[in-house]
Amino acid sequence: MTASRFRRAVPGAAVLLASALTLTACGSGGGGGSDAAGKVEGGISFQTWNLRAGFKDYFEGLVKEFEKAHPGVTVRWLDQPAENYAEKLGADAAGGTLPDVVNVSPDLAHPLAKAGLLVDLDREKVSAAFKSEYTPEAWKGNELPGLGGTYAFPWYLNTGPLFYNKELFSRAGLDPDKPPKSYPDLFDCATRISRQSDGKIATLASSPTIEDFGRYGVRLTNSDATAFTYNEPKGVELLSRYQELYRNGGLDPQALNSTPERAGQKFLEQKVAINPGSAHDLGTFKQNAPSLYRNLGITDAPNNTGKPNMYVMGLAVGQHSKHKAAAIAFAHFVTDRKNQEEFAHKVAVFPSTKGSLEDPYWTRDDGTDEGRVRVASAKMLKGAVNYTPVVMSDEMKTILKNEVAKALQGKKSPQQALDDAVAQSNKLLKQG
Repeated sequence: MTASRFRRAVPGAAVLLASALTLTACGSGGGGGSDAAGKVEGGISFQTWNLRAGFKDYFEGLVKEFEKAHPGVTVRWLDQPAENYAEKLGADAAGGTLPDVVNVSPDLAHPLAKAGLLVDLDREKVSAAFKSEYTPEAWKGNELPGLGGTYAFPWYLNTGPLFYNKELFSRAGLDPDKPPKSYPDLFDCATRISRQSDGKIATLASSPTIEDFGRYGVRLTNSDATAFTYNEPKGVELLSRYQELYRNGGLDPQALNSTPERAGQKFLEQKVAINPGSAHDLGTFKQNAPSLYRNLGITDAPNNTGKPNMYVMGLAVGQHSKHKAAAIAFAHFVTDRKNQEEFAHKVAVFPSTKGSLEDPYWTRDDGTDEGRVRVASAKMLKGAVNYTPVVMSDEMKTILKNEVAKALQGKKSPQQALDDAVAQSNKLLKQG
């Protein structure tokens, strides 16, 4: 999947895939396929997710290089568009034509692994031997709750930096070089900015998402991800604080129905002090809001856990592959340090291999907008986790957003709103 779609297209796909697997009753569990420790030979298929248009030469070069090193192997590269990717995976899984090596995010891997269709890399000695080559964060990011294993080689990572307006911080008597690192700091900061501006400047333009609950330290699901639990006391505490922000002007009045575009425009107009962003936004600020550009700070989203959020992509190996040894070897080859770093130089993502992010490319600001964001973001990946539950669909996220809105408006108590959101989502989870 291309970086531009990374953050917005991954969530929600799992429920479609899980439904496809349920409807076709293809989940069989167990082993199957060839010996993972056998000879690296045979024809295998390799499927990526919306990458051919931008990186055709890169992947064709990878295939040629691997085939040259392994004369007994042929690799057929497939690429599927971002739209309906989950449905395509479901159809392949149901028809027994799942590619030998397939590009998945954790939410897509979960129903496939649960149906017994992916290799547990921790269980196979051949693949488990490569674990030390990847960062602990990346390997753990591909572990699947309730299934007791890791089902994809870590590939590229991403994270979302926050931009903040140093001038608005200074006006409120806040240190412009010390953005909030925890949620208590964030709430104090928002209260001061709102008071100083007589309610004209908000700090945030969006209501809390499931990632906010995770960063706050809320337990989002039970241990095997069969039920949501974010209505626990700490979750209620977070929503109560957001309710206070909404009432005192720290949260923008339009946050209940805000979109990323609207929130970005508010930040551009300097009516909001903090907002997510990218290197592309820096160019816009430079042209349309030079005073904002001069006073722009880049930081990570506040968290109470000491662990930033990250987004994860991986390469899974089909459990029923007829040439499992070749498939494992190729998946490892694509995700080894050399090839990951080369790919990450071509697109705004980050390698998951150990030691890669210590390279000057990710540690030294080269003076460009892209470099400024790249270096700031790379720092955030150490210790990062994927806070989005692999079983949370878009519908479940909408339920949470709607119930949060009712709490912020005072139509429900924070406890009742979260209880209702959890009850509705758990009902959908059981149906899936």
